[in-house]
Amino acid sequence: MDSKQHSITELFQNNFIEYASYVIKDRAIPELSDGLKPVQRRILHALFEMDDGKFHKVANVIGASMKYHPHGDASIGDALVVLANKGYFIDRQGNFGNILTGDDASAPRYIECKLSELAKEVLFNKEITEFTDSYDGRNKEPSTLPCKIPYLLLHGSEGVAVGMATKILPHNFNEVLDAQIAYLKGVSFKLYPDFQQGGLIDVSEYQDGAGKIRARAKIDTKGHKILIIRDIPYGVTSEGIMNSIEEAVKKNKVKISSIKDFTTDKIEIELITQKGITADEVLKRLYAYTDCEVSLSSNITVIDDNLPRIMTVSEVLKKSTDHLLEILKAELKIRIKNLSDKLHHKSLEQIFIENKIYRLIENCDHYELVKETVHKALRPHVKKWERPVTEEDVEKLLEMQIKKISKYDLKKNQEEIKEILQQIKTEQGHLNAIKRYAIQLLNGLMKKYGKLYPRKSQITSFDTVNVRELKDRDTRLFYDHKTGYIGTRVRGDAKLDCSSFDKILLISRNGTYQVVPPPEKMYSDKLLYFGIVDKELVFNVLSRDKKSKACYAKRFKIGGFIQGKQYPFLDPDHKVEQFTTRNGMQFEVEYASNIKELNKTDRYSFDDYPVKGPQNRGTRIGTRKIGRLELKSPIEITNQESSVQEEDSSEGPQLELNLGKDSKQQNEPKETIQSRIPVEEDSFLEKLLSAKPNPKKKS
Repeated sequence: MDSKQHSITELFQNNFIEYASYVIKDRAIPELSDGLKPVQRRILHALFEMDDGKFHKVANVIGASMKYHPHGDASIGDALVVLANKGYFIDRQGNFGNILTGDDASAPRYIECKLSELAKEVLFNKEITEFTDSYDGRNKEPSTLPCKIPYLLLHGSEGVAVGMATKILPHNFNEVLDAQIAYLKGVSFKLYPDFQQGGLIDVSEYQDGAGKIRARAKIDTKGHKILIIRDIPYGVTSEGIMNSIEEAVKKNKVKISSIKDFTTDKIEIELITQKGITADEVLKRLYAYTDCEVSLSSNITVIDDNLPRIMTVSEVLKKSTDHLLEILKAELKIRIKNLSDKLHHKSLEQIFIENKIYRLIENCDHYELVKETVHKALRPHVKKWERPVTEEDVEKLLEMQIKKISKYDLKKNQEEIKEILQQIKTEQGHLNAIKRYAIQLLNGLMKKYGKLYPRKSQITSFDTVNVRELKDRDTRLFYDHKTGYIGTRVRGDAKLDCSSFDKILLISRNGTYQVVPPPEKMYSDKLLYFGIVDKELVFNVLSRDKKSKACYAKRFKIGGFIQGKQYPFLDPDHKVEQFTTRNGMQFEVEYASNIKELNKTDRYSFDDYPVKGPQNRGTRIGTRKIGRLELKSPIEITNQESSVQEEDSSEGPQLELNLGKDSKQQNEPKETIQSRIPVEEDSFLEKLLSAKPNPKKKS
């Protein structure tokens, strides 16, 4: 059993490693050298094989790509549309969707595409491309393409693999090539992203591919009431922008009366403010509460030397430029070799015809003797050549037609030889000064294609919109003391005006408290207090031990907390007798003893007790048995002491809950629930303090 379990565990481990490696290398993470994922590389290779200068149905391209890509037509079609919409390597014809509105492309049978001129110029060279077997072994596909530009930075990329992810922001064509030239010249450079959607970007927190970029929509104001969105941030569509604005309007964060979308090939969304609200007031709120501003993080994970690596933008550009030099060296060497072969053959032709070697083979009676005769005849003329005459060279000479020999132009051949020698010299010069040659190539690409890729995102700096400075008391919470529900969608008498960014403290009668964001509707049990978190606010509590009947006084503040987590502020065996947040409060204790010589009541001040954390048990109030606990404000006590005491069973209204032995929760007045609403609390307190004291008879 153990051996079987071990073999199964080993099988799972091996299979998982293989699966993870496959997803990382063959699906999700792009290759550094050409900036492509496998599906993208296979699409471009299929297009290159199909290329005849005309447009092809996308459905046909998908079919051709399926020879190399084993994951179905849907993934190929989606990847092709994304490649085409980037506008570098694929020319498109038809409806390929709209990156501004988020509209999907038409079905593959309706749209067409072909390789762009840029792709043909910088992406393909069979002579230096390494090929590998396709998934079924029937075809050969390129391992990587010899890409001469840092397409990884131009296109950008996103992917999620096992245990890692990549997000590379796109950059501007001209700026990337300028940076390559700067690197080749040994000059420092900086690169910042550029997005097709345009907009404004703040790169102050962007650190060479790390950190983040804040992107904003470009919004113009027209008069005092109209705002027009012209550009949108990267990764957002016009529909997404409008949805976020409508959501903010519903929550009363942005005061817009109407939204109109006139977007076609350019973004144009018109917003009209509500009555009495100016466009300038709405502008900051759009950036604070909607997708008009987004934060974009970058994580450059690539496959380099067959391993996943995390890199910076500068490292990617430098490695891509070094790779460009290697590609150019390989191409130049092949070109020089081909020119040398051509020169060699031209020279042999001239010797063969000029010295009439073809006549020496007339008397040869078999083919081997013919070849041997030609070899002997050429030997005196090619002794100093670097390359010896091969069997293949002789075969080519013997394949010459009589027509070519009879019309041979010695002068023309010599001119061609001279021209080839000049070409070899030129190519060798490029090889000897490879960096200068690379700079010429990059400048030529920018001159030819640079005008097609102007910068669209405007680099600027803008202040962070502090939502706490913008916040209004635009959210109203209600508490229903009968059901115990609290929220913006609850009907209740107790209310609290707050903002959606406030943290709400709920203190329950059961001896617990929690901090939550303003809820729509939640059950909170019977509350003693609810209000916006104030870490300086002191809570005063009188509690009684259910078993020993001993009473305790405690004072505490709410410090650190985790939102949504319940914390106790009372021992499990205690119950709340009195609760208040008012300063300077005192409380009166009535003892249960019948001994005449002892005082029947005592008064204490909460200020005499230390303020501690919510978990402290509190200080016991004396050692005698206590019957009643009653809160007293300082003014009330002063008035009572200076007035004639008359017996009266009625009591004035209280700001705090009276949770004594005889109190009934269902009969509690609504004013007893404390909520941090300064105007209402102060007005209620004013009434309380202006009321006449209750006369009591002397006992």
